[in-house]
Amino acid sequence: MANSESQELDLNESVSVERQAQTPLPGGKKGGWITFPFVIGSFMGLALTGGGLTANLMVYLIQEIHVKSIDATQISNVVSGCVNFFPIVGAIIADSSLGCFSVVLISSCITLLGMTLLNLTATLDPLRPLTCERESSFCKLPSKLQLAVLYGGIAVVSIGIGGWHLTMATVGANQFDKHEDQEIFFNWYFFTFYTSAVISSTAIVYIQDNVSWAWGFGICVVSSLIGSTILLLGKRFFHRDKPQSSPFIGLARVVVASIKKRKVLLSSRIEDYYYGRDHGKAKTVDVTPSKSFRFLNGAALKTEGDLTDEEGSIAKPWRLCTIQQVEDFKNLMRIFPLWSSSIFLSTPIAILLSLTILQALTMDVHLGPHFKIPASSILVLVLITTSIFLTLIDHLLCPTWQKLTRHSPTPLQQIGLGHVLNILSMVVSALVESKRLRVAHNLANSNIVPMLAVWLFPQLKLAGIGEAFHFPGQVSLYYQEFPASLRNTATAMVSMVIGIAFYLSTALIDLVRRVTAWLPDDMNRGRLDNVYWTVVVIGVLNFGYYLVCAKLYKYQNNVDHEQVVNTEC
Repeated sequence: MANSESQELDLNESVSVERQAQTPLPGGKKGGWITFPFVIGSFMGLALTGGGLTANLMVYLIQEIHVKSIDATQISNVVSGCVNFFPIVGAIIADSSLGCFSVVLISSCITLLGMTLLNLTATLDPLRPLTCERESSFCKLPSKLQLAVLYGGIAVVSIGIGGWHLTMATVGANQFDKHEDQEIFFNWYFFTFYTSAVISSTAIVYIQDNVSWAWGFGICVVSSLIGSTILLLGKRFFHRDKPQSSPFIGLARVVVASIKKRKVLLSSRIEDYYYGRDHGKAKTVDVTPSKSFRFLNGAALKTEGDLTDEEGSIAKPWRLCTIQQVEDFKNLMRIFPLWSSSIFLSTPIAILLSLTILQALTMDVHLGPHFKIPASSILVLVLITTSIFLTLIDHLLCPTWQKLTRHSPTPLQQIGLGHVLNILSMVVSALVESKRLRVAHNLANSNIVPMLAVWLFPQLKLAGIGEAFHFPGQVSLYYQEFPASLRNTATAMVSMVIGIAFYLSTALIDLVRRVTAWLPDDMNRGRLDNVYWTVVVIGVLNFGYYLVCAKLYKYQNNVDHEQVVNTEC
């Protein structure tokens, strides 16, 4: 196996890294491509489990537990929110105390426990209500015990999924020293993510609906067990960084210390600033604190009484910080505008996915004379498209870009292209809906429009292509630009964006229903096209905001983005 510091991994050989990783790294060094099959194999098993739960949870609650439709929708929304918000909690724990590998391992075990509880509700008769006809008034409601086991299992598995969901990306990226290897890993990581989502949304959902819920959830339990086992088998190969202390406390100290010293006159001399107790022992080059956000530099300015001895021990921790802590805080402030622009990048996607189902319900969903597409399954096209284009980007588009420009595409360029494709997706959605409404208005008293649902494919494909650019681009950017002590938090920030976008899209749709007549119960009497055009305007404005942020932003940890490169990305 090639050592990540001594050999380049050719892109054309990246598909066979599993076969290469058979022996430990020379010299006992851990990390590198030998860990790749363990990370991807473990993630595949866990991702199948997560998809098998979230893709069909609402149907299970309604059909098997006799939960009312609105209540089932709310529970599903809460689960989606937890899955996308809890990575922040897991990241904080990883960065502060346990480390990302331990968080992933513990979370995978929690996922297995929660999925086992849910499988028991589908397997054991005492843990679920008696079967009855759907919407029958004689359906027996679940008992308190049954609800306790059900909701307990859902809560546990949601916490577990949130724990490893994006922290696993940090585990994998931490195994590589070279930025090119990290980018290749991220592409494979997201390819695995979307492939798993397609499999769970089709094969596992089919088994749940047509064979039995016990078999469907049972497969999820087995896949979770396999994922956890693969992670354990590769434990001895992983390079693991153990955090020394909570970086968040250090960041909080920067704020407090800068406020306390807001009236202190700043110095231009390097020796007047605090670089850490072991600064004199390390062979480092002193740098003057950056001029941006200059008011924060006072937090690292040494004043009388700040130090206890000549060795540099801090007497008042909330009055003095290191230059590194100050610069880390500045990095977060610099990247926050870019992160905020991603919220309205993901919100249109969430709106598109929910409203496309409403469109499909009013259209002809046949493919050929015998095959009929379930309305909710049409969204799988986004996942399939994203999976395909992640591979094309890695093998075709990225090498072509380098041949034309002699540079690697930067994360900001990838995200920007994702913005454009998202806007185009919403434009196509508006045009298709306008055509659907014209056809509907020419009919009398018909809820189904004689228009094939394949008309919806272009907008979903564009959304999928856009996601293949901006989603990995965001993870790569945050992982690269966040302070090294906050790498787990960096990848979790992408998940947080999705969670915010999920709830924001719900709020926007509710607002539209309250103030306009564009979204009635009968979609043929509404103006869904106006909703799409509104989102297009929001997307264009947000893209302009992104361009300003990207233009003003300077890479803090620049690696080969400004240099001519000869290797494939």
